[in-house]
Amino acid sequence: MSLPALGLTGLPAFNADTLCDDLAGQGWSVCRLADADMLGALAQEAEILWQESEMTAAGIGRGEDHELVRQVRRDKTKWLDGSSTAQTAYFAFAEALRREVNYRLMLGLFAFEAHYAVYEPGGFYKRHLDSFRGARNRVLSTVLYLNRDWDAADGGQLRIYAPDSEQVLDEVRPEFGTLAVFLSEDIPHEVIPARRERFSIAGWHRCNDRGLAPALQTRALPIA
Repeated sequence: MSLPALGLTGLPAFNADTLCDDLAGQGWSVCRLADADMLGALAQEAEILWQESEMTAAGIGRGEDHELVRQVRRDKTKWLDGSSTAQTAYFAFAEALRREVNYRLMLGLFAFEAHYAVYEPGGFYKRHLDSFRGARNRVLSTVLYLNRDWDAADGGQLRIYAPDSEQVLDEVRPEFGTLAVFLSEDIPHEVIPARRERFSIAGWHRCNDRGLAPALQTRALPIA
């Protein structure tokens, strides 16, 4: 496998105040990052990994409970390990986001993990939560989209639901540079079927004890 060796300068900026206000008020936030070298490098790397069959079919569960369930999800993934300039830059971006969120919401986020994902035509992921309530492992989910010229007819939207409801709160088109951030235990979501290859990076900030985050204890999530 041959990944591009790129000299990247700067990281995409984001509005931390707006992002954190959204998280505290509704549990999710969506923003569009300015085009930067990092985004192009990640998109190029993701496509190379897919073309060279480095991505493998994803399952559900972890450890001994991990299994492939094609009725639930049909995507291929590869974990980021920091082995390229693009990945190192994205970890730096995730660290900047972690610091800002911890400063404003006191979530106690301390670790980050992420993987590339590709949904081939027909690929989907049924409604789910990224962490079981009370598990206190994955606290904040992030999804960065890497698809240029994505039309609504291409499908693959991230559908965000109200907790404990079938009410759809938002549908996020997986356009290049769009970043979705949401509370892992609280926000149900799904990926509707894509009609062409759809690339993204799914990531999770982890925490020892979410119960120590006072900014989220009185937050009222929207209901149907």
